[in-house]
Amino acid sequence: MSLHEAFVPQPYTQILDQGAVAWQAPSNIALVKYWGKKPVQIPRNPSISLTLDACATRTKLTYAPRESKKEKFELQFFFEGKEKPDFLPKIHTFFERIEPYVPFLKSYRFQIHSENSFPHSSGIASSASSMAAMAMCLADMENQIKGGSADAIDFRKASFLARLGSGSACRSVAGRVVVWGQHKKTSGSSDLYGISWENEADRVFHNYHDTILLIDRGQKEVSSTLGHQLMEGHSYAEKRFAQAHLHLSQIQEAMRTADLDRFATLVELEALTLHAMMMTSTPAYLLMQPNTLAVIRKLEQFRIESGLHPCFTLDAGANVHLLYPEAEKLEVDEFIRSELVEYCENGAYICDKVGNGARKISLEQSHSLTK
Repeated sequence: MSLHEAFVPQPYTQILDQGAVAWQAPSNIALVKYWGKKPVQIPRNPSISLTLDACATRTKLTYAPRESKKEKFELQFFFEGKEKPDFLPKIHTFFERIEPYVPFLKSYRFQIHSENSFPHSSGIASSASSMAAMAMCLADMENQIKGGSADAIDFRKASFLARLGSGSACRSVAGRVVVWGQHKKTSGSSDLYGISWENEADRVFHNYHDTILLIDRGQKEVSSTLGHQLMEGHSYAEKRFAQAHLHLSQIQEAMRTADLDRFATLVELEALTLHAMMMTSTPAYLLMQPNTLAVIRKLEQFRIESGLHPCFTLDAGANVHLLYPEAEKLEVDEFIRSELVEYCENGAYICDKVGNGARKISLEQSHSLTK
């Protein structure tokens, strides 16, 4: 039996009455970058990420049985209290992809209520947190259909489902440190879901901080979806994929031994490599802004003068994620306020840290979602 087949359930024996489930899932920041994919949502190289804490999506899924299973999905989507029908095509695509693995979807009508703890266009991967939260709601619902206990929810399957909505979403289910993608030196790694690597990493990384400097909050000129597509036929693609495997092994060793200097060097190299691939695509494009480079230069000088270990990483955009250990928080926070805020759009930045992954929230906690 293939892993895909392992996630196909036995026929269900019951239908749930009308009800609701609610989950919160965080975003994540990749250290080794996933860039380039095969159908369907299979990464061309493995990645490793830190799961965030405060930057999260809360999702409430309400459901009611239909008289009989229909040919089409029946759902409504609300974001921050307002119905958003323009979001439905993406959710329909997600449901079509996951229906073989959760075949109850056409037996219910759904309302999805979602909100983010972070502002829109703030450089945080909302597709990762939102799809992870939705996948957890569906995994919870399936567990109830099967009559499982509250602690029997299949988090691995939830990660598998989340990946089919947004690749990086599979890294937002588990906590702290997650590896996604087959990697020879990582036991249990898979292209189909993320696995926790928290226990392998030194504890210094369990409470690492991530301050996101909002350099440019405008819409990206090139979407991540198109960016992934441009890796097909890219002159340097195969070398990049091989490099990612090597970097993952090297970053894992740095995290095992708490070698913060080596960790910083590799994380920054990965960030710059990601943007180098964009700048050498056909067509080429540039997402960094002058203030992105100014922050990087300031950070390099601060690190030399202070002897501390903050490092930067970048997603597919201009905003800078500043990573640093808990023990250096006071000095780095002061550096951010005094030296870096001037480069942020309207002085805006977000303080976050490593967190525990997706968690169920009570229906009382989710009450604000439906106001």
